[in-house]
Amino acid sequence: MKKTKWIWIWAAIGLVLGIIIFWPSNRGNKEAILEASAVEEVIDTTEQQQIHYKYGIPDENFIIEEGTVGKNENLSLILSKYKVSPAKIHEISQRCKDIFDVRSIRRGQNYTLFLAQDSLHTPEFFIYEKNALEYVVIDFKETADIYVGKKDITTKEKMANIIINSNLWNAMVDAQTDPMLAVTLSDIYAWSIDFYGIAKGDSVRVLYEQSYVEDKPLQDFNVKAAIFTNSGKDFYAIPFEQNEKLAYFDEDGNSLQKTFLKAPLKYSRISSGFSNNRFHPVLKRYRAHHGVDYAAPTGTEVHTIGDGVVVKKAYQANGGGNYVTIKHNSVYTTTYMHLSKFAKGIQPGKRVKQGDVIGYVGSTGLATGPHLDFRVYKNGTPINPLKMSSPPKEPISPENMPRFIQMRDSLVKLLKNNLNVLTHRQESSNQKS
Repeated sequence: MKKTKWIWIWAAIGLVLGIIIFWPSNRGNKEAILEASAVEEVIDTTEQQQIHYKYGIPDENFIIEEGTVGKNENLSLILSKYKVSPAKIHEISQRCKDIFDVRSIRRGQNYTLFLAQDSLHTPEFFIYEKNALEYVVIDFKETADIYVGKKDITTKEKMANIIINSNLWNAMVDAQTDPMLAVTLSDIYAWSIDFYGIAKGDSVRVLYEQSYVEDKPLQDFNVKAAIFTNSGKDFYAIPFEQNEKLAYFDEDGNSLQKTFLKAPLKYSRISSGFSNNRFHPVLKRYRAHHGVDYAAPTGTEVHTIGDGVVVKKAYQANGGGNYVTIKHNSVYTTTYMHLSKFAKGIQPGKRVKQGDVIGYVGSTGLATGPHLDFRVYKNGTPINPLKMSSPPKEPISPENMPRFIQMRDSLVKLLKNNLNVLTHRQESSNQKS
């Protein structure tokens, strides 16, 4: 009897201890389950309330209208369609002065209006796209706020293997590669390859980066490495930073770019600069002056600023007088005008070296006094000689050579491996067809 009594007592104690031990644990699990459910509900609610932005503006509460600037359209004409008052347009124009010149709005550029969801569809924001990257925002609320925004940019690395049948531009198009890349390559190889003498069967392998805005490509190309095969010879282009300047070098570390002389003569002063609208001292009217005038005594020696071939030696009575034009490569050409006379032996077809005398300062043609009118053309377009970049032509220094070799070998291997992959794919495609 006593034994049975103790059994019941111990059973009761065990039941109480079980309740004490396990009750908090179950309670904790229940709270954890409730907390987890609450978190899931918060996450779901957040996902449902995601806001979409356009030009940095939440667009869910607006009516969006997009357009393109038409012929002879300006800001006033565009906004007047949306019943913006002339007073408000004038206020906006005044506030824009230090940020954006409203007169620079160009035909063909895109714009967007954010309209209120009211009966009048009142304009709240006007956005004008200056270019593919930048846009101007005009906030109509209260005092018109104007600011410039930028779209997000993504960069993509690409590889291209181009086989040339006619010219580089057409070859880029045939290979479904942006043909503007050809312009970048012509700048890099300007001193190494005559792009007017490219033969059928030449090729270029290039690794480059291109920027994208809203999945639309920008025409900016960062060439990371290239091999241009011209008449059976490989021309390498390896970018390397030396002395805080980035330049392109061949496989031996020699610069692909040669420097120009700072000026083609010893001059006393610059009497006139590069301008699109200069008052001509003889004609007494405004017209473009796409050169730099160096004042100097008659007879001062004029030197070619770089190696090249004389392509013109002529006289222009109503303009440059005696002048010489030199083609330096497939990109750069220079012209030297108002010469009193030409240097001995200067004729079309003659090769000249940097620093050679090609003529002498004079005042032939339309000129008020002795000076040299010096002009530089890049891809046929006049550029300001004083702003022309002239990178150093020093090779890779001995201390930088180990680092250059390591980079060169890595990039060349990448280019050649990619060529093998492309060739294999082409062979496989030919076999299937």
